[in-house]
Amino acid sequence: MSDEKLMSKKKPAFPVNAKLDAYLGKYSRKIEIPIFYEDLLRFSGSIAVEDREGNDTLWVRVYYSEFEREEIDLSLKKVYSILHSDGSERILDYLNIDAIDYCTFGNSKPFRIKVRNILNDNYTHFYVKKTDASRVYGLELEHMLSPYNLNFLVYKDTLIEEHIAGIPGDEFIKENLPKCTESQKAQLAKEFVKFNERCMIRLLGDMRSYNYVIVPVHDFDHVVYRIRAIDFDQQCFEGKFKVYLPQFFKENNAMVDLVTKKLQNYSVEQYKIEERSIVAKRILSSGNRIKRLVNIAKTDTISIPDNVARLQSELYEFTHDVEFKKCKKMGQVLATALEFVKRNYEDVSMKQIMEKRF
Repeated sequence: MSDEKLMSKKKPAFPVNAKLDAYLGKYSRKIEIPIFYEDLLRFSGSIAVEDREGNDTLWVRVYYSEFEREEIDLSLKKVYSILHSDGSERILDYLNIDAIDYCTFGNSKPFRIKVRNILNDNYTHFYVKKTDASRVYGLELEHMLSPYNLNFLVYKDTLIEEHIAGIPGDEFIKENLPKCTESQKAQLAKEFVKFNERCMIRLLGDMRSYNYVIVPVHDFDHVVYRIRAIDFDQQCFEGKFKVYLPQFFKENNAMVDLVTKKLQNYSVEQYKIEERSIVAKRILSSGNRIKRLVNIAKTDTISIPDNVARLQSELYEFTHDVEFKKCKKMGQVLATALEFVKRNYEDVSMKQIMEKRF
């Protein structure tokens, strides 16, 4: 199936409602910042950003008038301090805004800010985007249900996201995968199975290879690979169930081939069970925080009725859980999916306890 048929042509942005806004305030995600996304759109010129081989990256480096650039640089330094430090201005003299890049591809059209410490030349990035409720739900769910914490800020119509370091999946598949040892390929296959399962459970869609990164982690005498999502625009929007399974995108064919060649069916099922159990434990340990978020999502509008109807129908066919048939909102579909995973984990755990007892 082609991606054009699998994905909708364009996903609309959904506003952050009052309940979600209050949630963000409660958990220190809503903090006043000195610059808005719209301010960065006032650039006076740009040039294309190319990769090491001279290919167009679909990013452009933007420029501002001298007066505006001074004000924008100062504001972006303050944003960095709020995002990564205590928000004070004492570190601003040691920071420099090396580049402001604008992406012309995709829904979010983000700005990428490169910040350098002038004392030691260490640098990092952060992103400035338009606020979208889907993206906010996606970031929060990633923070609570994945192995990774995420740092982001929301203020009115502007979203600030920290940079997630790693090798872009498409670049890794092209440049790094052919050089991996057979053992590393088997480990990557295992990680892709777990990533595939995790995206499906929390309904994170469109994980084509350029929407995730692969992170090499050195562990004693070998390298372990982890896969991290970096794009959360397609959280709980699409109606086609396959959109939430990275295995069905042609850009991931090389990873799917690894799974087929390196893992037996029994191992694949075992890794799926492991990931479902880990996610269930995270749901339980997140307590009231995830309950609050999901309850807000259940009454929010984050998709269109046709998508909700199709997804709840396809999930019923997949799980045979009649609760999916009752869903009228996409947040209700999400809540039912998470409850299904949690309930199955608790049922298995109780069965094991009873077997040991008797």
